[in-house]
Formats: sequence, structure tokens, C-alpha cells
Amino acid sequence: PRLLSQFFFADERVTRVVAEINGLDAELDPQQYLVLLNQLHLSQAHLLAVLERIMEECIPTQRHSRDYLVKFPEELLVDNLGNHMLFAAECLLAGTFLELEESDGAQLRPQARNLLCSLELVRTVLREQSLSQPNSYPEPVRAVLIQFDRLFAEFELSYVSSLVAVKSPDEIYRQQEIIVLFCETVERALHLGYLTQEMIDGYEPLLMFTIPRLAIISGLLIYPEGPLSLDRRPEEMSRVFSPFYNLLKKIRDLLWVLSAEELCLLERSLCTAE
Repeated sequence: PRLLSQFFFADERVTRVVAEINGLDAELDPQQYLVLLNQLHLSQAHLLAVLERIMEECIPTQRHSRDYLVKFPEELLVDNLGNHMLFAAECLLAGTFLELEESDGAQLRPQARNLLCSLELVRTVLREQSLSQPNSYPEPVRAVLIQFDRLFAEFELSYVSSLVAVKSPDEIYRQQEIIVLFCETVERALHLGYLTQEMIDGYEPLLMFTIPRLAIISGLLIYPEGPLSLDRRPEEMSRVFSPFYNLLKKIRDLLWVLSAEELCLLERSLCTAE
């Protein structure tokens, strides 16, 4: 159950697979080479998972901030992102730039080298600690973990920023505005009886259509200074709504001529129509 013991055996597994790969002629046995590469990927993922748990136990208040993750596209926020970063660093150090421009890859190589050197130091230190005192984390161990955590975070941000367009602070704020609008829309719909708490608690599928429809009306009429404000230029709106700027103007103009009773009827119909 001790994390350092788990790390020792996870590290042994990585070392063993690497040794098998180094002793294999990939051209003579390409299928076995691919099998070993997959084993390496899995064993490294397990090693990083154990290391993450060790850092949470050893340096929980000294972890490098990961707030930058909110800037990443959602499709990148997967469980194996850390393992992908490690693979990317190894490729960069070997002179392979994957999807990056060559100039970007060259700039990232020093960071990749520092990260991999730090990981090797962490592996060495933790192996020694697991064999001597597996129940404690002395200051030298804490220091190398803090350094590795910082280098990993810095490389992750730099690599992903070179690979894709990360969200700007303005885009993040506009996204938060939409979240607030949807929350206020749900609260208003519950108050007016358009929705029930049972529908929300039961994850009623119809809500996937109902809430966005009601949010458009709320954003245009009830909260006109929010994320659907048409006083902004299209490029100042969230990318969720900016392509529909002219359509939203037409919808707003139609809503303005409705009476309170007609608006209520419209919203109720949006809660039932498919």
C-alpha cells in the first residue's frame, strides 16, 4: 500500500520494457516492436499516475498552479494528457517535432531536455528512498519533486500553446458569462414553472434543447447586458453566438413586439417542442 513501494515496481516495469526495446531489432520484428511500444506507453502512464499521487501526498501545498488548463481546448483535457506530454518531450529531444513547426520544436527542445532530466532525477531519488525509508519524504526528495512539477507544468503550457490556439482571458470570461446566463435561466424557469426540479435531478433529455432555447430569450430580453448583448460587435461576443449575430438581432426584434402573455406562451412551447 505504500506509494514509494508502488513507485519502485512501476519504475522497474518501465526500465524492463525500455531494456527490451533497446535489445530488439525493430526492422526484423516490427510487430513485437509495436507491442513493446504499447507496453512502454502503458507502463509510463502508470508510473506518472503513481508519481502524481506521491506529489499530492508529499507536496500538496507546493504544487505548481494548473490554472492554465482552462485555456486549453476541451478535446485536449483527457486523462492521458500527462503521458502525451512526456512522449512529446522524448520526441523533441530525439529531433522529431510531430505536429509542431520546426522552429517551435527547436525552441521547446531545451524545456523538453530539462523536463526529462528532472524526471530521471526523480526516478533515481525515489528509488533510493523506497529502498531505504519508504515511509518518509525528506527535504531532498521534496525539492526534486517540486522542481519536476514546475518543469512539467511549464513544458505542458508551452507545448500546447505551440500546438493549438489556447483561449485568451477574454474568451474564458465570455465562457463564464454563458455559464452564469444558463444558471440564471434555469433558476427563472423553475420559478415560472417551465421546468421542475425532478426534471433536472433526473437528467431529462429534453433539457438539452429546452435550456439553450430559454437562455437565448433570457439573454436577449431579461439580461440584455450579458453574453448575448447585441450592443457589442460580433467579434466581442463568445464564439458560441457570434456566427449568429444577425439572426439574434432578428429574434430580438420579434421578441420585442410580444406581449407578456405571448412571451409566456412562447417559452412554454419551447419547453415541450422537439
